[in-house]
Amino acid sequence: MAETAHVVVVFSGGDPVDPRLRAQLPPDATVVAADSGLHHAQTLGVAVDVVVGDFDSVDEARLADAIANGARTEQFPVDKDFTDLELALQTAARLGATEVLVVGGSGGRLDHFLANLLLLASPDFAALQIRALVGEARISVVRDRTELHGEPGSIVTLLALGGTARGVRTTGLRYPLEHEDLLPGSTRGVSNEMLDHAATVTLEAGVVLAVQPFGGLQ
Repeated sequence: MAETAHVVVVFSGGDPVDPRLRAQLPPDATVVAADSGLHHAQTLGVAVDVVVGDFDSVDEARLADAIANGARTEQFPVDKDFTDLELALQTAARLGATEVLVVGGSGGRLDHFLANLLLLASPDFAALQIRALVGEARISVVRDRTELHGEPGSIVTLLALGGTARGVRTTGLRYPLEHEDLLPGSTRGVSNEMLDHAATVTLEAGVVLAVQPFGGLQ
């Protein structure tokens, strides 16, 4: 497979995903499964191009079926320095991705879940536009400007990660931010609301996670 992908869907492990998420996936994307994330892809009827991880949680029969249908594998030792999701994101970057949509990853161990959530905003993946459908929420990583979509009245929470997010501006939200700073650990950006079907978040420096509860099924 030529390493020229632009949009990559990464399936993470964790709790089962809602079948309705299938409609949210971009067409013709390259698909990478992080270990048991393969199960979620197969449940949604999505063909997988690459399966990555230590394979400690993937079903052997499901993995064999994926390989028989053209998937290639990248197996790592159980004693490794990265989570399976981080390995999958590294693969997506190596494939030339500019946009990544992560699907799954909710439930399971709390420490694992938090580490993978923070991973989305890692500076190692600053060149990627990353969004995620996790549980019943849509998450967008904002580094400069991002447009959000949802139903009027739906919740949007903005959380600064890795340091102060500076010069945050919003449009289309009930409680606008006008060149404000958001601090890590602050609840200043919690529980804002969409005024219409689209809103924007812009910042001058830093990283913000825009979390839209129940946004994944809209």
